[in-house]
Amino acid sequence: MENTTATKSPVLLYTEQTPNPESLKFVTNRMLYRGTADFREQELAQEWSELGTALFEMPFVKGVYISNNFVTITKEFNYAWEDIMLKLKEFIKNYVQEEKGIIKEGFTEAMAELEAERGASYEYSDDDAELVAKIKELIDTYVKPAVEMDGGNIEFKHFRAGVVTVILQGSCSGCPSSTVTLKSGIEGMLKRMVPQVQEVVSEMG
Repeated sequence: MENTTATKSPVLLYTEQTPNPESLKFVTNRMLYRGTADFREQELAQEWSELGTALFEMPFVKGVYISNNFVTITKEFNYAWEDIMLKLKEFIKNYVQEEKGIIKEGFTEAMAELEAERGASYEYSDDDAELVAKIKELIDTYVKPAVEMDGGNIEFKHFRAGVVTVILQGSCSGCPSSTVTLKSGIEGMLKRMVPQVQEVVSEMG
């Protein structure tokens, strides 16, 4: 009798530089998580992510960001990538190949609830609702895909008195060049497209 068990294709993994010298993007040929999961602290990872928990056990891991088919690792500054990159590649590749848990059930809902409690997601007056819809659409359409390519994420937080506040995650968080990108790129575009925007500022997610 023929063995009909399908052989799973091997996990392929490569790294991509990000604008943040302390962050590196590990890209796989598997979907890891449809969404964005940003872990700055080990405690949050332990609560919600098996992969995040495992990575934080390494002394050189400072932050873990998981989205779609990639993991962005932010390292402790006193380690060099050439000393730890191969170890991380091998670890992530084996972990994914063994189909271990990535993000726990209920994470998306828990984070949405947390955002709602903070009142962070949509802080704006009713008068600004139409403007905010346009700002969010511009960020989602033009900014987010480019930021994701760099191993990070950007989310609209609020709009008040002409100031747009966004949250930066993944490789964008703490990145020296993200301030330049924010001011020269995102702020410039939003000012052109939405004249009511006077400034764009960021918070770390």
